Formats: sequence, structure tokens, C-alpha cells
Amino acid sequence: MASLLSVTTARLGEHLPLLELLPDSSPLAWVRGGDGLVGWGSYATTTVSGPNRFVDARTWWHQELEKLAISDSVHTSGTGPILFTSFSFDQSEDSVLIIPKVLVGMRNGVSWITWIGDQAQPVLPESSAPLSNVTYSWGDGSISPAEWQVRVASAIKEIEDTELEKVVLARDLKAVSDGAIDARRILLSLSREYPSTWVFAVAGLVGATPELLIRLSRGMVTSRVLAGTISKTGDDEKDLALAASLARSSKDLEEHEYAVRSVADALEPFCSSTNVPESPFVLHLSNVMHLATDVTGALIESKKSVDAFTILESLHPSAAVCGTPTLIAAKIIKDIEGMSRGRYAGPVGWLDASGDGEICIALRCGQINENEIQIYAGCGIVAGSNPGVELSESNAKFAPMRSALN
Repeated sequence: MASLLSVTTARLGEHLPLLELLPDSSPLAWVRGGDGLVGWGSYATTTVSGPNRFVDARTWWHQELEKLAISDSVHTSGTGPILFTSFSFDQSEDSVLIIPKVLVGMRNGVSWITWIGDQAQPVLPESSAPLSNVTYSWGDGSISPAEWQVRVASAIKEIEDTELEKVVLARDLKAVSDGAIDARRILLSLSREYPSTWVFAVAGLVGATPELLIRLSRGMVTSRVLAGTISKTGDDEKDLALAASLARSSKDLEEHEYAVRSVADALEPFCSSTNVPESPFVLHLSNVMHLATDVTGALIESKKSVDAFTILESLHPSAAVCGTPTLIAAKIIKDIEGMSRGRYAGPVGWLDASGDGEICIALRCGQINENEIQIYAGCGIVAGSNPGVELSESNAKFAPMRSALN
């Protein structure tokens, strides 16, 4: 039998600027409000696709864990070996799994380092590597804004004429830079401007998502549902009035209810109890406001073997990124959206060896490919939607990434 490879987690005991520790090549990041995880180096990586991708991902992760001897003196969520995941929206496209060689984490003022191998504890850089600065040339995405509005109108007609109740249509923008794109610059900007979001980087997909798909922690599961959006003006008094109008909007409340119900229904078989608030709250971000609902549940004791992969298979795609009914909405997306989503709107996040972790929906993000980046935004289309208003909403959702790239 092959000998096991050592994995060591040691307390660092200091407050660390996590994103500033990252190298300029293939950074891995999951940071919110300064806390989170950053990693570098690849101990193991693979891709999965097809109808069994969540099962295949679990199998691969567990096989890798069996090769490791874990020494963990910190014992909290996010210590020991960590799996970074970035699943595609559509099962036919590749999803990426990465176990980093070195990982630094911080939560509530406690920091730690994890490394794989028999070597001495890695020395952290005293200062961050210089950030590269590039200039971007922007162009249309897969289809023009005018054509996208035509397709939104087509989706509205489908809703009026068929069983379709809601569908999420996304669009993209593409930019070419005059040099290699440095993901760290994007991450630092997003973290400063959107500290309440989960800022992430996995295999070139970088972004700042406000939507938590699942958090698993000691038998409890939490999901934050966002659906229904309005842009902010920057004037506090006007924005308070807009928040009130969003909370009363029948169109937005309808869209939100579909999303909440799809998540609650997906979690119910695994939970002994769930809590679904009667009405949403308004989540304020720097540039937009969303209707938000936090759905929570306690996993059934007899189903403690249920893990993130099991729940993801049930949850994804939720109505927040696909529509209702799911199969009909997914077919409409494939037929009329006119682009590949890749890993946009797919589950992205991390898991530890105990099964704890955080998985969000990859929103407000872009895919880097050397000196090119493709950014994405999607809108929920219901019977009361207006193509021009939806185009404006999509532009507001592009703003975080466009600003971070400037």
C-alpha cells in the first residue's frame, strides 16, 4: 500500500490581507469582508461533465482524501485539505475541481496555513507581487444588445402562450487587453467595492457574487436567494424610496417567489425542518438592490451522509438562474439565449474534508483567457417584464466587473 502524503494545518495567529498573498499565476480565492481562503499551486485537479458530474466530483474528492494523512491543530471550517469547485451551468460543459498545494485561511481574527507534502511550513511573501496594469478594448458579446432585447420579447411571448412562468436570459460582453490580465487586480477592486459579496477566483473565473447557494456547517444548511433587482442612484433618499418600491413590486415579488420556492423545495427532502421567511428583505450593494431571502434548514440526522454534492444535484439549476418550470426554462435558454454560459451561473466555492463549505452561484463574474475576458449578466424574465428595462438591469449587473477592469 502506498504511503500517505502529509497535510498539515497550523495556526498563524495574525490578521492577514489574504488577497495580497496571492501569486500572479492561477490564484484561487474565496474572500468575504476580509475573511476566507486563498490558495496557490495545484496538488490535484480534474474536470467532470455529464449527468453524473456531481457524483463523479464526490468520488474523485473522496479518492484524493484517502491518499492524505491530515494533521490539523486549528479544527474549524476551512482547515485541512480544501477542494475548490467551479461547476458549469450546463452539464454538457466542463466543471473544474482543484486541490491547492498551499492554502491560507482567516475567520474572526484567527488565521491558519495548510500545505500538502513533507516540506517545512511555507514562508508567506512579505509583500505582494507587483500588479500588472493593462488597457481594455470592449466589444459586443455573443449577440448585440438590440438582438438580446428581441430574444427577451420572444421569451415573454413564451410565458404568455405556454406553461413557462419564468426564464433567466443572460448576455455577455467581451474585452481584449493589451497584455496578460492579472486576476489579483480584479479581486482587490471587487473586495474593496463589494465587501459583503463572496469574491472568488477558480480556474480563471473571477467575480463577486452576492448569492449563496449553500453553506454547510455542522449539520446546518443555509441558502441566500436573490431575485428582483433595481439600480441605485447614489442619492440615499431616492434609494430608500426605490428600495420601498422594489419591496412592493408585484413583478419582482413574483420573480422572487419562484426562486425561493425552488430552493425550499430542493432542500426539503434533506432537512428535518426548514425556515422560509414570509417576505424578503432588500439587500443593498454598491450599485444595485436585490430582494433577498435566507432559507435555512437542519439536515435530517439519518441523512448526515448527505453532502454538498447531493444537495447541489437537487438545487442546481435553481429558478434564480434558470427559471420555472426548470426543464422548460432550460430548453428556452438553450434555444434562444445565443451563447455558452460556461461556468457562469454554476455552483462555485469550496468544501473541506469534514463536509463543511460554502458554494455560491457564479454571478457578477468573468472568464479570463490570457488577454481576453468575457463577462456575464442575467435577468429573470416573467410575464410583466419589459425588454428595455431588462437590458438596463443587465448593464447594472455588468458594472462591478467593468469597474474592476478599469
